[in-house]
This record gives sequence, structure tokens and C-alpha cells, in this order.
Amino acid sequence: MKEVDCMIDVNQVTGGYSNEPIIKDVSLNVLKYEFFGIIGPNGSGKTTLAKLLSALLPVQTGAIQLAGRPLSEYAPKELARLMAVLPQHSSQTFSYTVYETVSLGRYAHQKGFFNSFTQEDEEIVQDVMRQTGVVDYQHAKLDELSGGERQRVYLAQALAQKPAILLLDEPTNHLDLAYQKDLLDVLKRWTLENKLTVISIFHDLNLAGLYCDRLLLLKNGQNIICDKPDEVLKKERLECVYGTKIEKNPHPKVPKPQIMLVPEQLSRAIEPEEIGPHLLKHIDDMIWLQTPTPMKTMSSSVTGAGLGWYRHFVNRHVDKGYDCSDHRAEMKRYLIEKGLDPNDTAGMMTAVHLEQAASGLFEGDGFSVFVMVTAGVGNALDVTQGEQHVKAYTPGTINTWVLVNGDMRDESFIQAIVTATEAKTKALREMAVMDQLTGNVATGTSTDSILIAATQKGTVLEFAGPIAPLGQVVARGVYECTIQALKNDRNWRHDS
Repeated sequence: MKEVDCMIDVNQVTGGYSNEPIIKDVSLNVLKYEFFGIIGPNGSGKTTLAKLLSALLPVQTGAIQLAGRPLSEYAPKELARLMAVLPQHSSQTFSYTVYETVSLGRYAHQKGFFNSFTQEDEEIVQDVMRQTGVVDYQHAKLDELSGGERQRVYLAQALAQKPAILLLDEPTNHLDLAYQKDLLDVLKRWTLENKLTVISIFHDLNLAGLYCDRLLLLKNGQNIICDKPDEVLKKERLECVYGTKIEKNPHPKVPKPQIMLVPEQLSRAIEPEEIGPHLLKHIDDMIWLQTPTPMKTMSSSVTGAGLGWYRHFVNRHVDKGYDCSDHRAEMKRYLIEKGLDPNDTAGMMTAVHLEQAASGLFEGDGFSVFVMVTAGVGNALDVTQGEQHVKAYTPGTINTWVLVNGDMRDESFIQAIVTATEAKTKALREMAVMDQLTGNVATGTSTDSILIAATQKGTVLEFAGPIAPLGQVVARGVYECTIQALKNDRNWRHDS
């Protein structure tokens, strides 16, 4: 690392209160224009480290350098021009106006007191008030503002110092979601646009993971790891440091990790009711299965697509001429009319008559799989020749449900989809289902849908490839049910 890239260098620092060390032999560096987060459980030394970095506490052993100079060489006012500190603020306020409070941030740059307030100072104060969103109430009293608004004012005051380093102690504490996001968005923007280095203490691991470039994890005053969020926020590491069970998942919109707590009463190994054919109901124009507890689900359904948790599973029959400009919205209306919550339902559509459905419960070693298939092949096609099919000329659709009584890992969901698809394709070949346009053996239809769901209780099922125990059962179940559903379809068309 080039020395010029390093804004703060902490080398084997020990320090605390009186002779009692809280921080013990900690080393780290903070790069220029970096958003750096400090995390750790209560009592781990986060605030003590911040006080050592801002010279509020003396270093007992080791050394701290700021911008290439020893921290001990900085006079208080010189340090204030380099580093601004935004501590935790209580509800206690004073009767200053917003403008007066922000203006105090220029003190470190003044030679006298307020009589030396310059035009440059005024421009800076107005600029930071605009950028932090407090300019519209600059004449209001501080004690008239909400907690989120006051925190913005204090941030504007710190930024008015025009520091190279901004040090914050839990800046989002007691703020609602909107204020948390707005405040951190401002800080992140300043690191990118105003060459500001931000160091912040976080209790919220998800916010730390979202906004920070790197994280320092402390425990008992010691450096556990300092690295990128995805590396620091490892499931096993956090469970060890924080002493609680968690799950780690990727954020759905940005490449950042998100940490989920697992409530004790939900993490216990409770034996659920087995999901099977006894729960399947044929009501009017839908097949409906309601589970006792939500199942973790990955699907291409009309409602409930993607990854989620659902208790209701619906396969709905629609007429051959069904045409709707917004089939998702229409499906939601349909479910509501049936008394089902669209947010708790994975719902599919098919032009196949529901009497043709084939289903079965297939046993594995310590787990079982319930499979349900409806299969119509009027729009069967060879997937490699899809461009020749401008539209589905005859209604069809193979809808496949795979409901697992077991605890599946994320990769096994994906593998189960692959295994089920390969089993379906094998069944189509064996039944000699053809792509009528190209004359090739069909691999599916143009509107197939699949759903994999698991109770997440019982036997842990890490894999679902073709030779894994779960994969073997899924393949057998989907193959047999698809074969039977195809036979049912042929018999139906023959009888019709």
C-alpha cells in the first residue's frame, strides 16, 4: 500500500481509561476517501477506539498517525481542522437556531471568534446545509426539530469544518428507516464527491455492510478481522463473536451481504406435519394446497416468483383463449376473490384441465418429496429452436411442483430445479412428444413453470443433483408424475 493512500495508520495500539486497557494491541489502516466501519458487540471497545483516534483518550502503547503525522503532534485546533467528530447526541438540545449550530463548525478555521466570520465561511455553511437538507429550516430553533432533523444539523455542523476525516459514533441511533438511509446516503456521497474519509461505529450490521467499503470487527478490545464486508460478515464468525444464531443472505438489489437473526422459537427442531397428497384440494378452477407453516420456495410462478416463503400453492386453470394485458395483476385479483393472500401464495396458471394432474409422495432416507404435475403439450417445442415459435399457437403448459419435507440449502434449490427439468425432458422424450413446427423431440412447452419448496425442518439436504439422495427422489417423482400427466393429457384429448 502506498503511504499516500493511507489516511489513518494504527500500529499495535493499546489504550483505555486510566491504566485499564480496553483496546489491546490493535492495528489497522484507513484509506483516503474510504467509508470505514467499526462493528462488534457491546463492550468490544468500539467507542474507546474512536476516542483514541480523536485524541480524547491517550494511547498507552503503540502509535497512531493521521495523514502521515503522529497524532500526538497535532494541536487541538489543528486536529479539528483535519478531523470532525460526530458523537452520539442525546435528546437534550439548546435554543440555538439551525444556522447558528452549523456555523459553530467553522470555529476551527477562525482566527478570532464570530467577528472573523468571513464570506467563505458563510458560503460553506449554506452549502453544507443544502447538501444535508436542513437549509429550509435554518432559522428554526434546534429544540423544535425531530431527532432525525437534529442529527442532520449536527452532521452539517461537522461537515462545515471541511474535515479530511469524519468520525461518527452510531450516527443512525434512534433514527427511523428513512432518516437512516438519507443520512448514510449523504455520507457515502461525500466520500465519493468531496474527498472525505468517513469512519463510523455501527450496531446495525446490515447498514454497515451496505455502506462501508471495509469493516473492522472487534471483540474484547481486539481486532478479529479487518476486510471487505462480505468477508467480515461470515455466518460462522458472527455467530462466534456475537454468540447468537444468524443467517447471511445477499441483498436483492446491491452486491452486499445482509444478516438475518433467527428467533429461538423458530429455530427449534419442531416436527412439522408432512406435506403430501392429503393436503391437496381441487376447488372450482384451481388446485390448492395449504401448508400448516410457510415453506421456503423458489419458483417461476405468476405470483410468488423468485425466492420467498409461502403457505398457499395454487395451480389455476384458465381458458384456452385467456388473454390479459397484465396477467400478474389479474392473478392477484383472482386470488383475493378466492380469499387467498397474494403475498402468501405461489400461484401458477395452466390451460390444462386440472383433472389431468398427476401427483405422488416419494420417500427418501429421512425425508420425502411430494410432486404434482399438470401437462399439456399443444405448444411443445424444442428449446434450441425457440426463435421459430413466434407465439404459443396452441395452449399447453407443464407445471411442476416439488414440495420437500426436509431442510434444503440454497444450492440444493437450484440443483433441484435442474434435476426436475432434466427428469421432465426425459419423460417427454420417452412419450415421444414432438415439436410440431420443427419435427424435433420437444424439451418442454413455451409456458412451463416450476416450483421447489421445502419445510426447512428435519433432515438437512445440501445437494439435489442427480446422484444426491434428494436429487434421486426428485428425479423419480418428477419423471413418474410427468409421464402420468402426459398420459392423462392424451387420454383427455382422445376422449374429447
